[in-house]
Amino acid sequence: MKILTVVFLLFFPLLSEAQIPILDARKEIVKLLDEWHQAATDADAEKYFGSMTETSRFLGTDASERWTKAEFMAFAKDAFEHKRTWKFIPSERKLTVDKGLKCAWFDEQLDTWMGPCRGSGVLVNDGKGWKIEQYNLAVLVPNDKMNDYLNLIGKAKE
Repeated sequence: MKILTVVFLLFFPLLSEAQIPILDARKEIVKLLDEWHQAATDADAEKYFGSMTETSRFLGTDASERWTKAEFMAFAKDAFEHKRTWKFIPSERKLTVDKGLKCAWFDEQLDTWMGPCRGSGVLVNDGKGWKIEQYNLAVLVPNDKMNDYLNLIGKAKE
């Protein structure tokens, strides 16, 4: 038992030290995502779109909504200019950062004007910081409401 304690005490600081960069990355990413959602609420287009890579994709709730950053900026321009943006309140965020600190992925529950949604995405670290490479927004339909939803979109089971 003593030898196990000694081994633990010798290696615990090394394990903790190895985790520090990942913990720091997680803090940076959480801050980025929280500020990104707040920028939408505040209609701060510079901050909002500045949080996305130049090659980013935004996948909306409609099947036609697969936008490049430039396309999404054009689509949302009027909303940002007239302060008619959206307020998404995230919760239950799950986040994974790769060991090389170059890529991360997440999913989060969102309270929105559409009801409960899920956002998920991929972030990349370009050496200057983390940016959103892809974001996917989905409306959540409870299983017990699926038949109602299918009827609504004309895809009811026959």
